[in-house]
Amino acid sequence: MIDNDSLHNRIAIVGVGESDIGKVPGMSGLGLNAQAAKRALDDAGLKVSDIDGLLTAYSFTEPYFMLGSVMCEYLGIKPRFNASMVVGGCSPAIMLKHAAEAIASGQCHTVLVCAGENRATGQSRDQAISALMAVGHPYYEQPYGPSIPSFYALIAQRHMAEFGTTQEQLASVAVTTREHALLHPNAHMKKPLTMQEVLASKPIADPLKMLDCCLLSDAGGAFIVTSAERAKDLKCKPAYLAGIGEYHTHEHIMCAPSLTEFGAKESGEVAYRMARMNPSDIDVAQLYDCFTIVPIIELEELGFCKRGEGGLFYEEGHTRVGGKLPVNTHGGMLSHAHAGAAGGLLGIVEAVRQLRGGLGARQVEGAEVALVHNEGGILSSHCTVILTKDKY
Repeated sequence: MIDNDSLHNRIAIVGVGESDIGKVPGMSGLGLNAQAAKRALDDAGLKVSDIDGLLTAYSFTEPYFMLGSVMCEYLGIKPRFNASMVVGGCSPAIMLKHAAEAIASGQCHTVLVCAGENRATGQSRDQAISALMAVGHPYYEQPYGPSIPSFYALIAQRHMAEFGTTQEQLASVAVTTREHALLHPNAHMKKPLTMQEVLASKPIADPLKMLDCCLLSDAGGAFIVTSAERAKDLKCKPAYLAGIGEYHTHEHIMCAPSLTEFGAKESGEVAYRMARMNPSDIDVAQLYDCFTIVPIIELEELGFCKRGEGGLFYEEGHTRVGGKLPVNTHGGMLSHAHAGAAGGLLGIVEAVRQLRGGLGARQVEGAEVALVHNEGGILSSHCTVILTKDKY
């Protein structure tokens, strides 16, 4: 068994890539993954033949059951280590953890992690709505017709009732991430967004409006994991794995221990302990933001502000580039891209790029430590990743 602490500074991400993003008609989910994988390989200076492990997630638009094996076949990889994982939006960070453990235990040397779907053009409106409705406990929730937005709306309502969080604070999340997306050349959303536009957008599930909800994009993302020792010989600047923590509390929202406290606190504590760090050491964060309430709660649970103050943290501008803690500098799932598990994976890609530097107006000055948090289900599964520019 690989102990978490034994991974500290021993594993590196050495290549990152993302596909074309937005509406990419004619490109399948497999094609988007392949495009992102090729760009990650080129970034690392590696060939397909250098890959001996592959991890991928799941797909609503591809019909394959063994998606990991299909992806290997599609890319021409014959790996010693392969799987497709289904932990919802938490899958990319957990795949990083599994890749790190496989490398540390000698099962393989270089793992490609990829995820993506053509959710914007590969499914009809009715199919998209059906996917949003196919959630909840099959006996005690589904018969009453809830949707994914309605479950997150319950969480938002409870947070507002308990702490006084306002709709303006929720809207601040959407506005801030859009500002960041406008600085990213490959973001799905390319138009400025105002507070008034968010507040006036179509109601979806009270208090969430249309612009409080993530995108449906065609998008794929990929990153390559290897040992820190091997990373020395590659052309790109590596990002080192300093800490990683995982925690799961429930699957169905009726079994959640709370509607304002979830598992990010516990996964974060494991990651901080492994990294020998605390929240004040983090320079930039990429937080899962499927709905505007989610990064507010994650900020609180990960120790960046007190409970109940996440909305205020956004409202006061602390999450903007140049603020106390820039968050989702690529635009997140609200404005950069969301295509299944690719949404969280692209946060890892952005974290690596921030540590390398050279991102122009969206670059966080002096970024040396980045935190990424993925969550899956209805804030059910959590994985926190801490990456560093240099070994700490």
